[in-house]
Amino acid sequence: MAAPLTEAEVRDLVNDWYEKLDTHVPMVDILPLLPTDGLLQKWPEVTAKSLADFEEWYQRVIRTFFDEVHTLRELNISIRPGGDVADIKLIVYWEASVWKPGDRNSQRIMMDAYQTWEVVRSPQTGKPVIKTIIVDQIVPKEGSASL
Repeated sequence: MAAPLTEAEVRDLVNDWYEKLDTHVPMVDILPLLPTDGLLQKWPEVTAKSLADFEEWYQRVIRTFFDEVHTLRELNISIRPGGDVADIKLIVYWEASVWKPGDRNSQRIMMDAYQTWEVVRSPQTGKPVIKTIIVDQIVPKEGSASL
């Protein structure tokens, strides 16, 4: 039987996820943070239900946005009885630049993203993985470009 999840390792996973998104790591470096099956991610523009869906989303994101910065504003972790699932509610402030072909300058996107996550322990590696990410709400900041 797998060890119960701990808040510390779940917090480390969240921080690692955003660090990897900010630095646009290769897919091989971000895949260990996701389950091999049972994935569900609801982003504003797409729903990913498999690693292939995620890769398509991720490749589009790293080719569209640059100078990304994710800043965790709130992180609430609740470990379910038995320790096999961590429910997370978080707010992340996201800034990124985007350039559309033909535009003279890039534009800055600035927003808070309210998200719900579900973290489980991988049966393959024994490490926590992000099973579910749902973007519940996005609140653009004044002066932000639109997505």
